[in-house]
Amino acid sequence: MSMRERLLASLAALQPEHLDVLDESHMHSRGQETHYKAVIVSGQFAGLNAVKRHQRVYATLGELMGQVHALALHTFTPEEWAAQAAVPDSPTCRGGSKHDH
Repeated sequence: MSMRERLLASLAALQPEHLDVLDESHMHSRGQETHYKAVIVSGQFAGLNAVKRHQRVYATLGELMGQVHALALHTFTPEEWAAQAAVPDSPTCRGGSKHDH
């Protein structure tokens, strides 16, 4: 099972109405299966600020968090998603990694 599939399976515990995990590793110098963007729409985020939402995602992912280098989170309630239904593009890696040669 790929890391993306493992992330999707774990995040299903948040009972999302919409869930997308994108592997953006190709935009970075660290190699494959290291950088992800997750868009999660869940009623479980209602009444939570961004920090609390992210903490809930981290707790849900548990040990998987230590196996990825970067995870950009875009968390929405269903009402927020209905009003916005879009996330910003991720920036292109600017290098600077110790893995650059």
